[in-house]
Amino acid sequence: MFSHVMVGTNDLNMSRSFYDAAFGALGLSPGFPDEKGRIFWMAPGGFFAITKPINGEDACHANGGTIGFAMTSPEQADSWHSAGIAAGGASCEDPPGWREGGFGPMYLAYLRDPAGNKLCGVHIPQRAT
Repeated sequence: MFSHVMVGTNDLNMSRSFYDAAFGALGLSPGFPDEKGRIFWMAPGGFFAITKPINGEDACHANGGTIGFAMTSPEQADSWHSAGIAAGGASCEDPPGWREGGFGPMYLAYLRDPAGNKLCGVHIPQRAT
């Protein structure tokens, strides 16, 4: 459904270190810059990127916004979560764990990146790949 996600940051180096660690825990290669200085991480089916805002204003996170990343297992979600915290992120919401909801049981692990963007590692057993 999604081709890509791009979030803003005021500190490309700090955010790059965070995402290199978090995505490295998922087996992705380190991010690479394009000619405009944006940093990209490629995955099957799409990409994720960080950038300084093109309008020159400060980047800020979306209050109420969450970016979800599909995880293959609770263990992968925990590894991603731990790597993100070790690289300057912060745990948010409830601790990683199983939740019941409209989609059935799912394992969720929430983080805020160094710029304040809220991220969620999501493992839904019946949709796991």
